[in-house]
Amino acid sequence: MSALWTRDSAVEATHGKALGPDWTADGVTIDSRKIEPGDLFVALTGERVDGHDFVAAALASGASAALVSRVPDGLDDAPLLLVDDVMDGLEDLARFARARSTARIVAVTGSVGKTGTKEMLAACLSAHGKTVATAGNLNNHIGAPLSLARLPQDCAFAVFELGMNHANEIRPLTRLVAPHAAIITNVEPVHIEFFDGIEGIADAKAEILEGIEPCGVAVLNCDNAHYDRIRRRARDLGVDRVVTFGHAATCDVRCLEIAPGANGTTVSATVAGGEYAWTVGGIGEHWGFNSLGVVAVLHALGLEIMPCLDRLAGVSAMRGRGGQTTIATADGGSALLIDESYNASPPAVRAALSVFGAAPGKRRILILGDMRELGGTAPSAHAGLKDALDAASPDEVFLCGETMAHLRDALGPDRVTLWAETADALAGPVAETVKDGDVVLIKGSLAMGMKAIVSALEAAGTADRRLAAGGR
Repeated sequence: MSALWTRDSAVEATHGKALGPDWTADGVTIDSRKIEPGDLFVALTGERVDGHDFVAAALASGASAALVSRVPDGLDDAPLLLVDDVMDGLEDLARFARARSTARIVAVTGSVGKTGTKEMLAACLSAHGKTVATAGNLNNHIGAPLSLARLPQDCAFAVFELGMNHANEIRPLTRLVAPHAAIITNVEPVHIEFFDGIEGIADAKAEILEGIEPCGVAVLNCDNAHYDRIRRRARDLGVDRVVTFGHAATCDVRCLEIAPGANGTTVSATVAGGEYAWTVGGIGEHWGFNSLGVVAVLHALGLEIMPCLDRLAGVSAMRGRGGQTTIATADGGSALLIDESYNASPPAVRAALSVFGAAPGKRRILILGDMRELGGTAPSAHAGLKDALDAASPDEVFLCGETMAHLRDALGPDRVTLWAETADALAGPVAETVKDGDVVLIKGSLAMGMKAIVSALEAAGTADRRLAAGGR
Protein backbone atom coordinates (compact mmCIF):
# COMPACT_ATOMS: atom_id res chain seq x y z
CA MET A 1 0.00 0.00 0.00
CA SER A 2 1.36 3.43 -0.92
CA ALA A 3 2.16 5.96 1.78
CA LEU A 4 -0.46 8.52 2.77
CA TRP A 5 2.09 11.28 2.19
CA THR A 6 5.52 11.31 0.61
CA ARG A 7 7.80 14.24 1.16
CA ASP A 8 7.35 15.25 -2.47
CA SER A 9 3.54 15.11 -2.38
CA ALA A 10 3.43 17.12 0.86
CA VAL A 11 5.75 19.74 -0.65
CA GLU A 12 3.53 19.89 -3.72
CA ALA A 13 0.42 20.30 -1.58
CA THR A 14 1.79 23.01 0.72
CA HIS A 15 4.36 24.71 -1.52
CA GLY A 16 6.63 24.35 1.50
CA LYS A 17 10.36 23.73 1.78
CA ALA A 18 11.61 20.26 2.71
CA LEU A 19 14.49 20.12 5.16
CA GLY A 20 16.50 17.14 6.33
CA PRO A 21 16.27 13.55 5.06
CA ASP A 22 13.55 12.06 2.87
CA TRP A 23 10.44 10.68 4.56
CA THR A 24 6.99 9.21 4.08
CA ALA A 25 4.01 9.42 6.42
CA ASP A 26 1.14 7.02 7.01
CA GLY A 27 -0.76 9.30 9.36
CA VAL A 28 -1.19 12.92 10.41
CA THR A 29 -1.54 14.16 13.98
CA ILE A 30 -1.57 17.44 15.91
CA ASP A 31 -0.98 15.86 19.34
CA SER A 32 2.59 14.85 20.17
CA ARG A 33 1.26 12.58 22.95
CA LYS A 34 -0.59 10.44 20.41
CA ILE A 35 2.15 9.91 17.86
CA GLU A 36 2.09 6.63 15.96
CA PRO A 37 5.26 5.52 14.16
CA GLY A 38 5.29 7.10 10.71
CA ASP A 39 3.01 10.05 11.52
CA LEU A 40 3.48 13.55 10.16
CA PHE A 41 3.32 15.85 13.21
CA VAL A 42 1.58 19.18 12.54
CA ALA A 43 3.00 21.79 14.94
CA LEU A 44 -0.01 24.05 15.34
CA THR A 45 0.31 27.20 17.41
CA GLY A 46 -2.59 27.98 19.73
CA GLU A 47 -3.36 30.54 22.39
CA ARG A 48 -1.78 28.45 25.15
CA VAL A 49 0.43 25.88 23.42
CA ASP A 50 2.93 26.10 20.59
CA GLY A 51 3.34 22.81 18.78
CA HIS A 52 6.91 23.75 17.85
CA ASP A 53 7.86 23.13 21.48
CA PHE A 54 6.93 19.46 21.03
CA VAL A 55 8.51 18.69 17.66
CA ALA A 56 11.56 17.03 19.20
CA ALA A 57 9.35 14.85 21.41
CA ALA A 58 7.17 13.91 18.44
CA LEU A 59 10.17 12.88 16.36
CA ALA A 60 11.58 10.91 19.29
CA SER A 61 8.23 9.09 19.58
CA GLY A 62 8.38 7.94 15.96
CA ALA A 63 7.02 10.80 13.87
CA SER A 64 8.54 10.64 10.41
CA ALA A 65 8.51 14.43 9.94
CA ALA A 66 6.97 17.65 11.24
CA LEU A 67 5.09 20.47 9.53
CA VAL A 68 6.48 23.71 10.98
CA SER A 69 6.67 27.45 10.35
CA ARG A 70 10.10 27.76 11.99
CA VAL A 71 12.94 25.38 12.75
CA PRO A 72 12.95 24.51 16.46
CA ASP A 73 16.26 24.82 18.30
CA GLY A 74 18.55 21.87 17.79
CA LEU A 75 16.57 20.40 14.89
CA ASP A 76 18.41 21.87 11.91
CA ASP A 77 18.99 18.41 10.40
CA ALA A 78 15.57 16.95 11.28
CA PRO A 79 12.96 15.92 8.67
CA LEU A 80 10.85 19.08 8.53
CA LEU A 81 8.40 20.66 6.10
CA LEU A 82 8.70 24.43 6.45
CA VAL A 83 5.68 26.59 5.58
CA ASP A 84 4.68 30.19 6.26
CA ASP A 85 1.72 29.22 8.47
CA VAL A 86 1.11 25.75 9.89
CA MET A 87 -2.70 26.01 9.92
CA ASP A 88 -2.64 27.08 6.28
CA GLY A 89 -0.32 24.18 5.58
CA LEU A 90 -2.75 21.73 7.17
CA GLU A 91 -5.57 23.12 5.05
CA ASP A 92 -3.38 22.79 1.95
CA LEU A 93 -2.82 19.13 2.77
CA ALA A 94 -6.58 18.73 3.16
CA ARG A 95 -7.35 20.33 -0.21
CA PHE A 96 -4.74 18.22 -1.96
CA ALA A 97 -6.04 15.03 -0.34
CA ARG A 98 -9.59 15.88 -1.36
CA ALA A 99 -8.57 16.73 -4.93
CA ARG A 100 -6.71 13.46 -5.47
CA SER A 101 -9.40 11.29 -3.86
CA THR A 102 -11.90 9.27 -5.88
CA ALA A 103 -13.95 8.46 -2.76
CA ARG A 104 -17.62 9.33 -2.53
CA ILE A 105 -17.85 11.83 0.29
CA VAL A 106 -20.70 12.30 2.80
CA ALA A 107 -20.89 15.26 5.18
CA VAL A 108 -23.02 15.20 8.34
CA THR A 109 -24.31 18.02 10.50
CA GLY A 110 -27.24 18.70 12.79
CA SER A 111 -28.02 20.00 16.25
CA VAL A 112 -27.98 16.52 17.81
CA GLY A 113 -27.19 13.04 16.54
CA LYS A 114 -24.24 13.93 14.31
CA THR A 115 -21.71 11.54 15.77
CA GLY A 116 -24.07 8.56 15.97
CA THR A 117 -25.21 9.19 12.40
CA LYS A 118 -21.60 9.41 11.25
CA GLU A 119 -20.76 6.10 12.91
CA MET A 120 -23.81 4.35 11.42
CA LEU A 121 -22.99 5.69 7.97
CA ALA A 122 -19.38 4.51 8.21
CA ALA A 123 -20.53 1.04 9.24
CA CYS A 124 -23.05 0.81 6.41
CA LEU A 125 -20.82 2.20 3.68
CA SER A 126 -18.06 -0.22 4.63
CA ALA A 127 -20.29 -2.97 3.21
CA HIS A 128 -19.61 -1.45 -0.20
CA GLY A 129 -15.93 -0.60 0.06
CA LYS A 130 -13.13 0.81 2.17
CA THR A 131 -14.55 3.61 4.32
CA VAL A 132 -13.05 6.14 6.70
CA ALA A 133 -14.81 8.61 8.98
CA THR A 134 -14.04 11.54 11.22
CA ALA A 135 -12.36 10.25 14.37
CA GLY A 136 -14.14 11.14 17.59
CA ASN A 137 -15.38 14.71 17.58
CA LEU A 138 -12.91 16.27 15.11
CA ASN A 139 -15.60 18.36 13.44
CA ASN A 140 -14.36 21.96 13.69
CA HIS A 141 -11.99 24.28 11.81
CA ILE A 142 -9.03 22.13 12.87
CA GLY A 143 -10.68 18.72 13.00
CA ALA A 144 -12.18 18.80 9.50
CA PRO A 145 -8.94 19.62 7.63
CA LEU A 146 -7.05 17.17 9.84
CA SER A 147 -9.55 14.44 8.95
CA LEU A 148 -9.23 15.25 5.26
CA ALA A 149 -5.43 15.24 5.45
CA ARG A 150 -5.73 11.66 6.77
CA LEU A 151 -7.86 10.52 3.80
CA PRO A 152 -6.21 7.50 2.13
CA GLN A 153 -6.08 7.51 -1.64
CA ASP A 154 -7.64 4.06 -1.94
CA CYS A 155 -10.88 4.81 -0.03
CA ALA A 156 -14.21 4.18 -1.67
CA PHE A 157 -16.17 6.27 0.85
CA ALA A 158 -15.49 8.86 3.52
CA VAL A 159 -17.80 10.40 6.12
CA PHE A 160 -17.05 13.78 7.69
CA GLU A 161 -18.87 15.28 10.66
CA LEU A 162 -19.11 19.08 10.55
CA GLY A 163 -20.04 21.04 13.67
CA MET A 164 -20.56 24.63 14.68
CA ASN A 165 -21.73 26.89 17.48
CA HIS A 166 -21.70 30.13 15.49
CA ALA A 167 -22.83 31.19 12.03
CA ASN A 168 -20.32 30.98 9.15
CA GLU A 169 -18.37 28.08 10.70
CA ILE A 170 -19.68 25.23 8.55
CA ARG A 171 -19.34 27.17 5.29
CA PRO A 172 -15.54 26.91 4.92
CA LEU A 173 -15.57 23.32 6.16
CA THR A 174 -18.11 22.05 3.64
CA ARG A 175 -16.29 23.82 0.80
CA LEU A 176 -13.12 22.05 1.88
CA VAL A 177 -14.82 18.64 2.19
CA ALA A 178 -16.86 19.08 -1.03
CA PRO A 179 -19.34 16.28 -0.28
CA HIS A 180 -21.30 14.32 -2.83
CA ALA A 181 -24.08 13.99 -0.25
CA ALA A 182 -24.83 16.06 2.84
CA ILE A 183 -27.26 15.16 5.61
CA ILE A 184 -28.75 17.53 8.20
CA THR A 185 -30.07 15.35 11.02
CA ASN A 186 -32.19 18.08 12.63
CA VAL A 187 -32.32 21.69 13.79
CA GLU A 188 -32.89 22.33 17.50
CA PRO A 189 -32.25 25.22 19.93
CA VAL A 190 -28.67 24.16 20.64
CA HIS A 191 -26.01 26.92 20.93
CA ILE A 192 -28.90 29.38 20.71
CA GLU A 193 -26.96 31.79 22.93
CA PHE A 194 -25.03 32.76 19.81
CA PHE A 195 -28.06 33.31 17.54
CA ASP A 196 -31.00 35.70 17.38
CA GLY A 197 -33.38 32.76 17.02
CA ILE A 198 -33.65 29.17 15.91
CA GLU A 199 -34.04 30.26 12.28
CA GLY A 200 -30.44 31.43 12.48
CA ILE A 201 -29.41 27.95 13.61
CA ALA A 202 -31.27 26.46 10.65
CA ASP A 203 -29.44 28.81 8.29
CA ALA A 204 -26.09 27.94 9.88
CA LYS A 205 -26.75 24.22 9.47
CA ALA A 206 -27.84 24.81 5.88
CA GLU A 207 -24.36 26.17 5.14
CA ILE A 208 -23.37 22.54 4.61
CA LEU A 209 -25.31 22.62 1.34
CA GLU A 210 -22.96 25.25 -0.09
CA GLY A 211 -20.15 22.73 -0.55
CA ILE A 212 -22.12 19.97 -2.27
CA GLU A 213 -20.51 18.84 -5.50
CA PRO A 214 -22.40 19.43 -8.79
CA CYS A 215 -25.13 16.80 -9.17
CA GLY A 216 -24.81 16.05 -5.46
CA VAL A 217 -27.69 15.44 -3.09
CA ALA A 218 -29.05 16.89 0.14
CA VAL A 219 -30.62 14.48 2.65
CA LEU A 220 -33.14 16.25 4.88
CA ASN A 221 -35.30 15.45 7.89
CA CYS A 222 -38.85 16.05 6.71
CA ASP A 223 -40.20 15.91 10.30
CA ASN A 224 -38.14 18.86 11.47
CA ALA A 225 -39.96 22.18 11.81
CA HIS A 226 -37.32 23.91 9.65
CA TYR A 227 -37.42 21.48 6.74
CA ASP A 228 -39.17 23.92 4.38
CA ARG A 229 -36.64 26.67 5.13
CA ILE A 230 -33.68 24.38 4.47
CA ARG A 231 -35.23 22.92 1.33
CA ARG A 232 -35.72 26.44 -0.06
CA ARG A 233 -32.08 27.15 0.68
CA ALA A 234 -31.08 24.01 -1.21
CA ARG A 235 -33.10 25.14 -4.21
CA ASP A 236 -31.55 28.62 -4.09
CA LEU A 237 -28.10 27.03 -4.11
CA GLY A 238 -28.93 24.87 -7.13
CA VAL A 239 -29.01 21.61 -5.16
CA ASP A 240 -31.78 20.01 -7.17
CA ARG A 241 -31.59 16.52 -5.68
CA VAL A 242 -33.16 16.25 -2.22
CA VAL A 243 -33.88 12.95 -0.50
CA THR A 244 -36.13 13.04 2.56
CA PHE A 245 -36.68 10.88 5.63
CA GLY A 246 -39.37 11.00 8.29
CA HIS A 247 -42.94 9.92 8.98
CA ALA A 248 -44.78 11.68 6.14
CA ALA A 249 -46.18 9.56 3.34
CA THR A 250 -44.23 11.68 0.86
CA CYS A 251 -40.82 10.86 2.39
CA ASP A 252 -38.37 8.87 0.30
CA VAL A 253 -37.53 6.91 3.45
CA ARG A 254 -40.76 6.69 5.43
CA CYS A 255 -40.80 5.47 9.02
CA LEU A 256 -43.34 2.75 9.79
CA GLU A 257 -42.26 1.87 13.33
CA ILE A 258 -39.45 2.48 15.82
CA ALA A 259 -39.34 0.18 18.84
CA PRO A 260 -36.56 0.69 21.43
CA GLY A 261 -35.61 -2.40 23.42
CA ALA A 262 -33.15 -3.39 26.12
CA ASN A 263 -30.45 -4.39 23.61
CA GLY A 264 -31.11 -2.07 20.69
CA THR A 265 -33.79 -0.39 18.60
CA THR A 266 -35.78 -2.06 15.83
CA VAL A 267 -36.95 -0.01 12.86
CA SER A 268 -39.20 -0.66 9.89
CA ALA A 269 -39.53 1.71 6.97
CA THR A 270 -40.32 1.96 3.30
CA VAL A 271 -37.63 3.06 0.86
CA ALA A 272 -38.90 4.04 -2.56
CA GLY A 273 -41.87 1.76 -2.02
CA GLY A 274 -39.97 -1.29 -0.75
CA GLU A 275 -40.22 -2.30 2.91
CA TYR A 276 -37.15 -2.88 5.07
CA ALA A 277 -36.51 -3.71 8.72
CA TRP A 278 -33.33 -3.47 10.78
CA THR A 279 -31.96 -3.21 14.30
CA VAL A 280 -29.65 -0.48 15.57
CA GLY A 281 -27.33 -1.24 18.47
CA GLY A 282 -28.05 2.18 20.00
CA ILE A 283 -30.96 2.27 22.43
CA GLY A 284 -33.67 4.88 22.05
CA GLU A 285 -36.12 6.29 19.55
CA HIS A 286 -33.59 8.93 18.52
CA TRP A 287 -31.19 6.18 17.38
CA GLY A 288 -33.95 4.62 15.32
CA PHE A 289 -34.93 7.90 13.72
CA ASN A 290 -31.34 8.85 12.88
CA SER A 291 -30.90 5.46 11.22
CA LEU A 292 -33.65 6.50 8.78
CA GLY A 293 -31.37 9.33 7.71
CA VAL A 294 -28.52 6.88 7.23
CA VAL A 295 -30.67 4.68 4.99
CA ALA A 296 -31.74 7.82 3.11
CA VAL A 297 -28.07 8.58 2.38
CA LEU A 298 -27.54 5.04 1.07
CA HIS A 299 -30.59 5.47 -1.15
CA ALA A 300 -29.39 8.88 -2.31
CA LEU A 301 -26.04 7.40 -3.34
CA GLY A 302 -27.78 4.63 -5.29
CA LEU A 303 -26.29 1.87 -3.13
CA GLU A 304 -27.85 -1.48 -2.33
CA ILE A 305 -29.42 -1.15 1.11
CA MET A 306 -29.81 -4.76 2.22
CA PRO A 307 -26.06 -5.56 2.51
CA CYS A 308 -25.68 -2.58 4.86
CA LEU A 309 -28.48 -3.14 7.35
CA ASP A 310 -26.85 -5.88 9.41
CA ARG A 311 -23.98 -3.48 10.14
CA LEU A 312 -26.30 -1.19 12.12
CA ALA A 313 -26.68 -3.73 14.91
CA GLY A 314 -23.02 -3.26 15.75
CA VAL A 315 -23.28 0.51 16.25
CA SER A 316 -24.19 1.80 19.70
CA ALA A 317 -23.58 4.83 21.87
CA MET A 318 -20.04 5.51 23.07
CA ARG A 319 -19.07 6.25 26.65
CA GLY A 320 -19.92 9.84 27.44
CA ARG A 321 -22.55 9.88 24.69
CA GLY A 322 -25.10 7.46 26.11
CA GLY A 323 -23.00 4.31 26.27
CA GLN A 324 -24.31 1.81 28.79
CA THR A 325 -21.97 -0.15 31.01
CA THR A 326 -22.15 -2.22 34.17
CA ILE A 327 -20.15 -0.78 37.07
CA ALA A 328 -19.31 -2.19 40.48
CA THR A 329 -21.03 -0.48 43.40
CA ALA A 330 -19.72 0.33 46.87
CA ASP A 331 -22.03 -2.27 48.47
CA GLY A 332 -20.45 -5.10 46.50
CA GLY A 333 -23.05 -5.29 43.76
CA SER A 334 -23.36 -3.73 40.32
CA ALA A 335 -25.35 -0.98 38.64
CA LEU A 336 -26.15 0.02 35.07
CA LEU A 337 -24.51 3.33 34.17
CA ILE A 338 -25.85 5.38 31.25
CA ASP A 339 -22.91 7.67 30.64
CA GLU A 340 -24.02 10.90 28.92
CA SER A 341 -21.32 13.02 30.54
CA TYR A 342 -19.93 14.48 27.31
CA ASN A 343 -22.59 17.07 26.50
CA ALA A 344 -26.19 18.19 26.94
CA SER A 345 -28.96 20.17 25.24
CA PRO A 346 -32.74 20.16 25.77
CA PRO A 347 -33.55 17.60 23.03
CA ALA A 348 -30.60 15.41 24.01
CA VAL A 349 -31.59 15.41 27.69
CA ARG A 350 -35.16 14.48 26.78
CA ALA A 351 -33.92 11.61 24.63
CA ALA A 352 -31.64 10.39 27.42
CA LEU A 353 -34.47 10.57 29.96
CA SER A 354 -36.64 8.45 27.68
CA VAL A 355 -33.98 5.72 27.56
CA PHE A 356 -33.35 6.04 31.30
CA GLY A 357 -37.05 5.74 32.12
CA ALA A 358 -37.36 2.50 30.18
CA ALA A 359 -34.25 0.83 31.63
CA PRO A 360 -35.00 -1.96 34.13
CA GLY A 361 -33.58 -1.64 37.64
CA LYS A 362 -34.36 -1.53 41.36
CA ARG A 363 -34.03 2.25 41.53
CA ARG A 364 -33.39 5.02 39.01
CA ILE A 365 -30.71 7.51 40.06
CA LEU A 366 -30.64 10.69 37.95
CA ILE A 367 -27.78 13.20 37.87
CA LEU A 368 -28.14 16.26 35.63
CA GLY A 369 -25.81 19.23 35.14
CA ASP A 370 -26.33 22.56 33.44
CA MET A 371 -27.01 22.74 29.70
CA ARG A 372 -24.77 25.50 28.40
CA GLU A 373 -24.98 28.00 25.49
CA LEU A 374 -28.75 28.53 25.80
CA GLY A 375 -28.58 32.27 26.44
CA GLY A 376 -31.78 33.89 27.65
CA THR A 377 -33.74 30.68 27.14
CA ALA A 378 -31.72 28.84 29.80
CA PRO A 379 -34.10 29.30 32.78
CA SER A 380 -37.18 28.10 30.90
CA ALA A 381 -35.24 25.34 29.08
CA HIS A 382 -34.06 23.88 32.38
CA ALA A 383 -37.38 24.23 34.20
CA GLY A 384 -39.10 22.84 31.11
CA LEU A 385 -37.43 19.45 31.59
CA LYS A 386 -39.86 18.73 34.43
CA ASP A 387 -42.37 16.84 32.28
CA ALA A 388 -39.68 14.58 30.79
CA LEU A 389 -38.24 13.98 34.24
CA ASP A 390 -41.68 13.15 35.62
CA ALA A 391 -42.17 10.61 32.83
CA ALA A 392 -38.86 8.93 33.66
CA SER A 393 -39.88 8.57 37.37
CA PRO A 394 -36.45 8.73 39.01
CA ASP A 395 -36.14 7.60 42.62
CA GLU A 396 -33.27 9.97 43.39
CA VAL A 397 -32.51 13.28 41.65
CA PHE A 398 -29.14 15.03 41.90
CA LEU A 399 -28.70 18.38 40.14
CA CYS A 400 -25.70 20.66 39.74
CA GLY A 401 -25.11 24.07 38.23
CA GLU A 402 -26.56 27.53 38.50
CA THR A 403 -29.21 27.07 35.83
CA MET A 404 -30.20 23.59 37.02
CA ALA A 405 -31.53 25.47 40.04
CA HIS A 406 -34.49 26.38 37.84
CA LEU A 407 -35.34 22.69 37.40
CA ARG A 408 -34.80 22.19 41.13
CA ASP A 409 -37.35 24.92 41.86
CA ALA A 410 -39.80 23.54 39.29
CA LEU A 411 -39.63 20.08 40.87
CA GLY A 412 -39.91 21.29 44.45
CA PRO A 413 -37.78 20.36 47.47
CA ASP A 414 -39.37 16.94 47.99
CA ARG A 415 -38.25 15.69 44.57
CA VAL A 416 -34.59 16.72 44.64
CA THR A 417 -32.16 14.62 46.66
CA LEU A 418 -29.35 17.17 46.40
CA TRP A 419 -28.48 20.26 44.39
CA ALA A 420 -24.93 21.62 44.28
CA GLU A 421 -23.10 24.29 42.33
CA THR A 422 -20.55 21.88 40.83
CA ALA A 423 -20.28 18.29 39.67
CA ASP A 424 -17.36 17.75 42.03
CA ALA A 425 -19.61 18.53 44.97
CA LEU A 426 -22.06 15.82 43.87
CA ALA A 427 -19.47 13.12 43.18
CA GLY A 428 -19.15 11.80 46.73
CA PRO A 429 -22.86 11.84 47.63
CA VAL A 430 -23.79 10.11 44.36
CA ALA A 431 -21.16 7.40 44.85
CA GLU A 432 -22.53 6.74 48.35
CA THR A 433 -26.12 6.60 47.07
CA VAL A 434 -25.78 4.14 44.17
CA LYS A 435 -26.43 0.55 45.23
CA ASP A 436 -26.68 -2.89 43.69
CA GLY A 437 -29.33 -3.09 40.94
CA ASP A 438 -29.66 0.65 40.36
CA VAL A 439 -29.82 2.40 37.00
CA VAL A 440 -27.82 5.64 36.85
CA LEU A 441 -28.00 8.41 34.24
CA ILE A 442 -25.35 11.14 34.26
CA LYS A 443 -25.77 13.99 31.79
CA GLY A 444 -24.58 17.58 31.51
CA SER A 445 -22.65 19.93 29.26
CA LEU A 446 -18.95 19.23 28.87
CA ALA A 447 -17.99 22.40 30.73
CA MET A 448 -19.80 21.09 33.82
CA GLY A 449 -17.23 18.31 34.27
CA MET A 450 -19.79 15.54 34.81
CA LYS A 451 -17.01 13.01 34.16
CA ALA A 452 -15.96 13.61 37.78
CA ILE A 453 -19.13 11.85 38.93
CA VAL A 454 -18.53 8.94 36.57
CA SER A 455 -14.99 8.61 37.92
CA ALA A 456 -16.21 8.72 41.53
CA LEU A 457 -18.69 5.92 40.87
CA GLU A 458 -16.07 3.77 39.20
CA ALA A 459 -13.57 4.43 41.99
CA ALA A 460 -16.11 3.54 44.70
CA GLY A 461 -16.77 0.16 43.14
CA THR A 462 -13.08 -0.52 42.56
CA ALA A 463 -12.24 0.37 46.15
CA ASP A 464 -14.89 -2.06 47.38
CA ARG A 465 -13.46 -4.86 45.26
CA ARG A 466 -9.96 -4.19 46.61
CA LEU A 467 -11.20 -4.32 50.20
CA ALA A 468 -13.11 -7.53 49.54
CA ALA A 469 -9.92 -9.07 48.16
CA GLY A 470 -7.93 -7.98 51.21
CA GLY A 471 -6.02 -5.27 49.36
CA ARG A 472 -5.22 -1.74 50.44
